[in-house]
Amino acid sequence: MPSILMRYATPFITGLFLVSLISGIALFFHWGPGQFHGIHEWLSMVLILPFLLHLWKNWRPMVLYFKRVPMAVALVVSLAASLAFFIPFGTSGGERGAPPQVALIQMVTKAKPAQVAALVGKSEEDIISTLKAAGFAAAASDLSLAEIARSSGKSDRELLGQVTALGR
Repeated sequence: MPSILMRYATPFITGLFLVSLISGIALFFHWGPGQFHGIHEWLSMVLILPFLLHLWKNWRPMVLYFKRVPMAVALVVSLAASLAFFIPFGTSGGERGAPPQVALIQMVTKAKPAQVAALVGKSEEDIISTLKAAGFAAAASDLSLAEIARSSGKSDRELLGQVTALGR
C-alpha cells in the first residue's frame, strides 16, 4: 500500500496545486461563483496529505535543500510576507483594525434591510423582495444582511452583490 501512495503523491500534489492556483486567482480577482472559496479552502486542506507523502518520499533531497542558503531565504521571505497580513491598519479614530473599506463592509453586513435601504435609495420592502427573488429565502426585516445570507445558505458577497445592484 505505501508504494501506491508514494507513486501518487507527486501527481496529486500537482493536480491539487493547480486547483488551488486557479481557485486562488479566481478569488483574488473576484471571478466566478462563490464556490471557489470552498474549493480553495477544502482542497488546500486535502493537499496536505500528498504534500506530507511527497516530503516522506523525498526526505533526503529535502534535507539537502535545508542546508543551503536559498531555502533559508525563501522561508524567511515567505514568513515575512505572511506576517504582513497580520499587521493591523489604523483607522481614523486612532483604533487599530481592518482597513476602512473592510470595516465598512462589515458594518453594512451587520445592518438590517431598513438601515441599508437609504444607502441604495430603495425601500426596505424593495430590498427584501429583491433578495427573496435572488434566492435569499430568509430575507426579513428583523435579520441583519449577514444573518439573511447565512440562513439562506449563501455568502455575504452574494448578498452584497444583490444589494449594490439595487443602488445602480
